[in-house]
Amino acid sequence: MYSNKVKKIAAVHDLSGMGRVSLTVVIPILSSMGFQVCPLPTAVLSNHTQYPNFSFLDLTDEMPKIISEWKCLGVEFDAIYTGYLGSSRQIQIVSDFINDFRQADSLVVADPVLGDNGHLYANFSMEMVKEMRRLITKADVITPNLTELFFLLDKPYKATNTDEELKDYLHLLSDKGPQIVIITSVPVRDDEHKTSVYAYNRLGNRYWKITCPYLPAHYPGTGDTFTSVITGALLQGDSLPIALDRAVQFILQGIRATFGYEYDNREGILLEKVLHNLDMPIQSASYELI
Repeated sequence: MYSNKVKKIAAVHDLSGMGRVSLTVVIPILSSMGFQVCPLPTAVLSNHTQYPNFSFLDLTDEMPKIISEWKCLGVEFDAIYTGYLGSSRQIQIVSDFINDFRQADSLVVADPVLGDNGHLYANFSMEMVKEMRRLITKADVITPNLTELFFLLDKPYKATNTDEELKDYLHLLSDKGPQIVIITSVPVRDDEHKTSVYAYNRLGNRYWKITCPYLPAHYPGTGDTFTSVITGALLQGDSLPIALDRAVQFILQGIRATFGYEYDNREGILLEKVLHNLDMPIQSASYELI
């Protein structure tokens, strides 16, 4: 039977009142790409944690109640998309949620937020890493950065890696369950002005790489932005390399739109100035097959 319903995405992320991260990024991006976003909030913060002080309301106990009501409503999701999870218990709740709500054609995307620059984030332990290793086995798509890749593989962190090494890592992670593995924030050897994204799709057994300029500014929420665009692009039928191109170009546009302003970088990229670009066709393909 023909159906033209709007696809629903369950978004399991926290909500920060200040700073464009997590749900304040996920909802506008995926809504503008034509999807209904149904938040399953993990916590409510006054502002994200890269500010020196913040209020924090843990919603771990509320999450099963929300999920229970959704079961009563008979809600069906076309995609489940998880980001920052604050405890091993939250990971277990999300794991059960995926088991209960996954359908045959659901897309499950997990951004395994654990750390950066070779270290775990504050308040994260190896127990969190072990739980996250279990969670990614249920995902179709995962988007670790280079640090998270090594934690998930239980290997020592290495900042400099060859293409062949990275292809091996991608394959090893995909063997654990995900069909698509995308590694972000990979430094380019001998060129500190560039950064790369690597990806592997087990369907077709192909590896992709996109290299782009590295701009010397840090904006919180770019990881959430990247994975949100990837999720929307795959859900609307883009191929993996086109989804990668769309996400990388959008991040670059967002950073460039923000870079020239006298502005507190902690607020994130000026998303409002570039959201309309998500409706535009890809201008030039920058991906390569490796």
